Amino acid sequence: METKEFNRKMKGVNNGFLHLLINLLLLAAIVFGTMGLVMVAGDGFAVPFCILMCFVYILQCVGFMVIQPNQSRVLTFFGKYRGTVTDNGFFWVNPFYGKRRLSLRARNMDVAPIKVNDKNGNPIMIGLVLVWKIKDTYKACFDIEVEDTTITQKDGTKVTTLKGYDNFVNVQSDAALRKVAGLYAYDNIDNKNTEEVTLRSGGEEINDRLEEELRSRLSIAGIEVIEARINYLAYAAEIASVMLRRQQADAIISAREKIVEGAVSMVDLALKKLSADGIVELDEERKAAMVSNLLVVLCADESASPVINTGTLYN
Repeated sequence: METKEFNRKMKGVNNGFLHLLINLLLLAAIVFGTMGLVMVAGDGFAVPFCILMCFVYILQCVGFMVIQPNQSRVLTFFGKYRGTVTDNGFFWVNPFYGKRRLSLRARNMDVAPIKVNDKNGNPIMIGLVLVWKIKDTYKACFDIEVEDTTITQKDGTKVTTLKGYDNFVNVQSDAALRKVAGLYAYDNIDNKNTEEVTLRSGGEEINDRLEEELRSRLSIAGIEVIEARINYLAYAAEIASVMLRRQQADAIISAREKIVEGAVSMVDLALKKLSADGIVELDEERKAAMVSNLLVVLCADESASPVINTGTLYN
């Protein structure tokens, strides 16, 4: 989207200290000029002269402005945009200019977790942390409707807060988060395809997609997204306990598969070793019994209690 923003460069005639000197000279002219007219021509000329010069003096004072680092002033002249001043220092501009203060500093926002449905329809809680700043002052001032408030600090300085922008960013972040969360599954329990990107395993890919979505939504307000990261991800409370048991069951099954696989390989090794070394000759029935006993011992949750056979092998 095109913008009408342009930076207004401050020249020598805009030097605030120069106009401060002019104001001091003007103040002296008011005092001594009024006194001189009173003595020469009386009050009839002195009073109008004093009122006129005081009006000029006040206009001169209105034109002063101080711009701190990473601050800006958006100038308007009776409804027309006249440019944005980003230079730092003490300046004087046309006193009839409207001067709106905008901060260009980075701001941090912690978006509270919201409940959304993932790709599989499961309710989840997801939140993000966002770092943003105003990049295009024209769009920030004139393309969206915000209500900023000015607060007075203890030292007397006035600071314009960006609560209006915070609300806009928060609403758009909520919408972007819902859209991105709906494109991915929470995890791949339902789908054994481990290569599929999920919210839990996506990492930087999910964050990059979220940043892209936020940039497209916030660009209308001239806001630049510096960084966006998911900082909270969990199942919603109503299914959290069920999903926890499901994850535990899946973990138990995976562990059992490993245990059985290891037990079978150990039994096979034992049978081959007994046969190769000629320690004992077992028929098929005794081999089956041995395999059964070994699997019970190796796969049991608790330690097995052996029963010693004091008779012959076939008793």
